[in-house]
Amino acid sequence: MLDDIDISTLSARPGFKWSTATAAGAIPAWVADMDFPVAEPVLAAMRESAALDLGYPAWQEYPRANPLIDAYVERTARLHGHRPDPGGIRVFTEIIQALQAILHVTTAPGDAVALHTPAYPPFLETIATMGRRLVPIPMIDDGDGWVFDPAPLAGCKALILVNPHNPTGRVLTRAELTGIAELAERHDVLVIADEVHSELIYEPHRHIPFATIAPGRTVTLNSASKAFNLAGLRCAIADVAVPAVRKALGTLPPLLLGQAGNLGVVGTVAAWQHGDPWLAEVRALLERNRRMVADAFPGDHPPEATYLAWLRVDPPADVMLSPGPRFGPGGDGYARLNFATSRSVLEEILRRLRAIRPE
Repeated sequence: MLDDIDISTLSARPGFKWSTATAAGAIPAWVADMDFPVAEPVLAAMRESAALDLGYPAWQEYPRANPLIDAYVERTARLHGHRPDPGGIRVFTEIIQALQAILHVTTAPGDAVALHTPAYPPFLETIATMGRRLVPIPMIDDGDGWVFDPAPLAGCKALILVNPHNPTGRVLTRAELTGIAELAERHDVLVIADEVHSELIYEPHRHIPFATIAPGRTVTLNSASKAFNLAGLRCAIADVAVPAVRKALGTLPPLLLGQAGNLGVVGTVAAWQHGDPWLAEVRALLERNRRMVADAFPGDHPPEATYLAWLRVDPPADVMLSPGPRFGPGGDGYARLNFATSRSVLEEILRRLRAIRPE
């Protein structure tokens, strides 16, 4: 069962999350990987594909024949009632690569890019290393939850809209998204919507794809990497609903950005088409874990989505959390906890955190 994993078993994993922590003698609750085993339909599909053929894929010369495109369109239509145009979907190796490609062809060094802060550190690093100017939109704790003022869009070339939000876990409402869309239209801002956590939302909240509100100025980024714990497959999509951005991407040499590998595509398609029973079990475990964290930290807002909790805590050396300052403005005094693990592991993490929690 997914909930049976323990620290001794996890410590044998060679991946970045657990190998780094094991060397430090700590429990890792930072890197945004789940500890749950991968869904069996995903493993089965990759085993079969590897056994049959690891040569060039059938879509090598015809990228639009990639089965990932239809799988994404059908899943988005089924989950959200929104059917993206298959002709606008591009396949990338990961969301960061897609983001950087979009920024490369739509902005220039010195251009202003808005982002809700605190923010996912690689997004901050991307803006800085590409020479764009960060315009932070602060997420503000108003006592009841996380709110923001969308006004800073004036003068920006692009907005990176992370919804559900990482690290606070906010799920933006239709009213909030509509307000953003109106400002983006008024100021001619391209919206790059990272919706990678959209399948990890808690009741009564609902995900609303931004492309359904502002299709003419939205590029949507998504992947099975978070919901199905497949980050290592290096496979993501960009739904490029803006014709001018499609044209700009088309000016790049076709292999400049590389291609997703066979197994990444096969595994992602299997997840989207056959992984729902596994995902339902994972969601139930995450909801329980979310309540456990909320009980341990009653002064902080439980996330409305994701498996990440944004907490006012200074973690001890034997628990690895993502330090708040890495998330940019608004991060001081906080740390991000990844609670996608078994009950026994989470209980030990919370025990160690409670031992140092300030009253």
